[in-house]
Amino acid sequence: MIDRDSDITATVLRERTKLGNFIRRRVRDPSDAEDILQDVLHEFVQAYRLPEPIEQVSAWLFRVARNRIIDRFRKKKEQPLSEMAGTSATSDHADAVDDEYRLDLALPAHDAGPEAAYARSVLLAALQHALDELPENQREIFVAHEIEGRSFKELASESGVALNTLLARKRYAVLHLRARLQAVYDELDI
Repeated sequence: MIDRDSDITATVLRERTKLGNFIRRRVRDPSDAEDILQDVLHEFVQAYRLPEPIEQVSAWLFRVARNRIIDRFRKKKEQPLSEMAGTSATSDHADAVDDEYRLDLALPAHDAGPEAAYARSVLLAALQHALDELPENQREIFVAHEIEGRSFKELASESGVALNTLLARKRYAVLHLRARLQAVYDELDI
C-alpha cells in the first residue's frame, strides 16, 4: 500500500503541470480548468488503487482529461442570451412579471466546435435582422432590458413612460423575435 501511495504521489508530481497546461489550453475559465484537473487526479487515485494496474499512465491521464473537457462542453453547450451579454438577473417585480415574455434565446457556446460556431453565427445574424425589423420603441426596450440588463423600474423612471407600457413593448418585441427565430432554430435543428 505504501508503494502504491508513493507511486501515486510521484505520478501526480510528474504529470500535474503538463496535464494542467493541457486542460487550461482548452478550457478558458480557470476555475473550470482546476475543477477538471482535480476530477482527473481524483479518478486517477481511485483507478490506481484497483487491482488491475493502469498501463501508460500519462496517456490514461490525458485521455480522461480530454473526456472531462468534452463532458464540460456538452453541459455548457447552450448559453442563454443574458449570460452572453454578461447581464445579471434583477429582482424587481416588473422583471418577475416579465418572465413569461423573456426571449431566452439559447446560443451554442462559441467554443463548442465548428458546427456550434456556425449555428451561433446564423442565430446572431437572424437575431440582428429580426431586431432591425422591430419598431424603434420595442427594439430599445428589448435591448435595454435583455442585452444591457437594465430594470424596467429604472427605464420607466428614466424615460417617463409607464411601466406597463414598457412591459407591453417588450412583450410585443419578444413575440416577434420568437416567431422570426423559430424558423432558424427549426432549420438548424437545435
